[in-house]
Amino acid sequence: MSSTEISDGLAGRGSLRARTLNGYIWRTARPMMGVVTRVPLVGPAALTTVRPALNTSLAAISPVPRGTRATVFRAGHHGGQVRGEWVHEADRFGGGIPDPASGRSILYYLHGSGYLICSPRTHRGLVARLTRRSGIGAFSLDYRLGPRHRFPAGGDDAIRGYRWLLSRGFAADQIIVAGDSAGGHLAQDLIAANHRDGVPQPRAMLLISPLYDPSFDMACALERTGVRDPHIDAVAARRLLRMYVGGAAGAHARMRVALTPDMTIPDTLIQFGEREVMADDARAVHANILAAGGTSELQEWAGQGHVFQMFPYFTPESRKAVRQAKNFLDAHLA
Repeated sequence: MSSTEISDGLAGRGSLRARTLNGYIWRTARPMMGVVTRVPLVGPAALTTVRPALNTSLAAISPVPRGTRATVFRAGHHGGQVRGEWVHEADRFGGGIPDPASGRSILYYLHGSGYLICSPRTHRGLVARLTRRSGIGAFSLDYRLGPRHRFPAGGDDAIRGYRWLLSRGFAADQIIVAGDSAGGHLAQDLIAANHRDGVPQPRAMLLISPLYDPSFDMACALERTGVRDPHIDAVAARRLLRMYVGGAAGAHARMRVALTPDMTIPDTLIQFGEREVMADDARAVHANILAAGGTSELQEWAGQGHVFQMFPYFTPESRKAVRQAKNFLDAHLA
């Protein structure tokens, strides 16, 4: 499918509220991000210390819809832990965990934020908005993060989580995989692993501002062309990502994941902001899916930064993009 630019009739500039907010963030946050690129990086211990406060702040500005219930869950599977939470509306799935025998679809959500911060809690609002009134629940994975854990720990957890869902009785055709940023990279890795191991693929895939190149070379190259993301400084982000990827080579098969014509690739929707430094990552994922014979729709949202869908009160485009994503999910329910 062809790419789509979503500009809301504003000549590709995005809404006035989005432009005002992005300008404010740029003026206030950019000087601090610039400091990060010029001084020694905050160490792993300091990052671990400040992570709870960062996560609390993100959760506060990504509100959870009223009537949402979250059930924390942990189980052992194939020699490791599967941790996460079930997210659903309070008046559905009374036991807190969807029943595979119901035949209903579920969303398997993989959160982003550079393999270093965030959690199912920070993304609970977004996950709830994606599934609200669709009659489905979501399992949001709590995978291992850097700097304590290194590549490919998060990917291993995402694969284990998907196979745990299958072991519980969910058919692959009931599962829709979704992920933002680093979670989008995890989703691609999952598709490749399923093919390699002969595991059935999920019904569909939703990717929001997906990461394709964890070395962040692609994002840095785009930033050098003049693209200015209001939320991310590419050089600083690349240094932070090294706390997770370590010395992994960019050519590693699980860094830039190859999707090939012999794979069964789920129907995919990709959304990204036109102003984000990971725009070329999203375009690369889209091109790879098409080259492999899959179906992908690429939505470029004018005037938006990275994972703007998380913040419904900041710009009207956030709510509109989530509505488009919900339409995609509804069209692929089992």
